[in-house]
Amino acid sequence: MTTTLSARPESAESLALLASRRFGPFFATQFLSAFNDSAFKNALVLMIAYRVDRTAALSAQLLIPLAGGLFTLPFFLGSATAGQFADETDKARLVRLIKLSEIPVMLAAAAGVLAGSTVTLLALLFVMGVEAAFFGPVKYAILPDILASDELVLGNAWVEAGTFLAILLGTIAGMLIAAPYGTVLVAVLIVAVALAAWATSLLIPATGAAAAHHRMRWNLIAATAEILSEAARERLPFRAMLGISWFWLAGATYLSQFPAYVRFTLGAREAVVTLFLVVFSVGIALGSLACSRLLRGQLSLRPVPWGAFGIALFSSDLWLASARPAAGAALAGLLPFLAAPAHWRILADLLGISLSGGLFIVPLYTLLQAASARERRARIVGANNVVNAGAMVLSALATMALLAAGVSVAELFLITGLASLVVAALFRLALPGFPVGLPPAEGK
Repeated sequence: MTTTLSARPESAESLALLASRRFGPFFATQFLSAFNDSAFKNALVLMIAYRVDRTAALSAQLLIPLAGGLFTLPFFLGSATAGQFADETDKARLVRLIKLSEIPVMLAAAAGVLAGSTVTLLALLFVMGVEAAFFGPVKYAILPDILASDELVLGNAWVEAGTFLAILLGTIAGMLIAAPYGTVLVAVLIVAVALAAWATSLLIPATGAAAAHHRMRWNLIAATAEILSEAARERLPFRAMLGISWFWLAGATYLSQFPAYVRFTLGAREAVVTLFLVVFSVGIALGSLACSRLLRGQLSLRPVPWGAFGIALFSSDLWLASARPAAGAALAGLLPFLAAPAHWRILADLLGISLSGGLFIVPLYTLLQAASARERRARIVGANNVVNAGAMVLSALATMALLAAGVSVAELFLITGLASLVVAALFRLALPGFPVGLPPAEGK
């Protein structure tokens, strides 16, 4: 399927869009938001891991997954209502309200960091999850309102690239908690970034409400069931939704297992885990921007099966390249790890997987937006967020089951790659069935 949205010059137009009044403030807002979420979560996890009293009733082993669950739960409960609300509200105004509400939350979080109160920070992490659940539908539904039709692919590429780089930088910033005066540094940082995100949100151009006011469903379960049923009837968006959910399922599998893979399969230290996160995040960003350059302003699903095939190919080679260290060998630091030529093959495979992921995801998010009617686009994106959250939970459950059954982490990566091969085949077979007459995006 290829829908021509018109071709544009490459590098100059790409940077011009990023600097434009229409897109720049929104990009900065979502980048700073992703950074702050990541920095806060990582700082909290490190506080739990290294500062929880050993005599506390709840161990760090329980608190760390609890933290992840508290942030994810609101996406299940609130995404449907958030999507309904976003469709009936000026999306730029809604972003400003969400970012304004984040400032007192981050002030409270800063106080919790300084006090070392894990309970307070866990509660605030749930509140941040609620805010993220309401921001999620707006983040993607607003793009067709502020971008021209031929800018939509590029806009999605920048958003995906920015999100993963922001998460990476936020993860690194969260490590400041372990530095001298780390609590003060993190407390000041998260409040400053929250203020900056609100300031940039003030510059996002107004979009107007997409739909007439309808009765809101505040029964979260009923609203979620209704929005999922509605999304399932939307053939193109629903297929895009399933593909996006596979991306997050596979990505969650890799990201969650990097520490164990580095420690027990490669016999390396924590710095190598950070290197893996850098390579993976940069690869997603480069793959996303490369997809935009490849499509040249066209909305096409043709990169999707190739992206899935790339994930399968490089995952398989990663399994082949994964040799266990000798028993009793000392853990390798970053420089000794990089000194081994075999490890460069592993890094190349990791980069190939993430580059392929960028090629895979950008057309699907663009299709989700372009094929959804404006008056219900945010609800469709909200449904997508619910399904994505479910996919990540499924990833966690499947990973635990396979590891408990004796599957190694390297074999888990191979299984993920083989499953991606099936995804590639399904999308390749489905391509001829996609109509080419998508509704145009509403651009400025």
